[in-house]
Amino acid sequence: MDTIQLNNDVTMPLLGFGVFQVTDLALCEQSVLQALQTGYRMIDTAACYGNEKAVGTAIQKSGIAREEIFITSKVWIQDAGYDKTMKSFEKTLQNLQTDYLDLSFSDRRRPLQGMCRA
Repeated sequence: MDTIQLNNDVTMPLLGFGVFQVTDLALCEQSVLQALQTGYRMIDTAACYGNEKAVGTAIQKSGIAREEIFITSKVWIQDAGYDKTMKSFEKTLQNLQTDYLDLSFSDRRRPLQGMCRA
């Protein structure tokens, strides 16, 4: 899988598998598991998609070491502000059954105050 080196020396796969609008949680889990088995190593989700738990379960079931999977997620606009953003991160980590995200971002061009600091 081709990768790119980010400015912070993190290596990120160029191709990822996203689960936007996959509302059937069993289908989401199955799709992510199959994507990982096929060779995808970047999975993109978001709190507002409502499927982070299914993504986390698929990652656990895959048997692939966490360090080999690049996970991205996004913060809901409703969770803007430092405290809400930090709580959102914690919930996302719990849902994904991991202790870190490789990339977290806002879908907004100009994140609200506190989001960047968090």
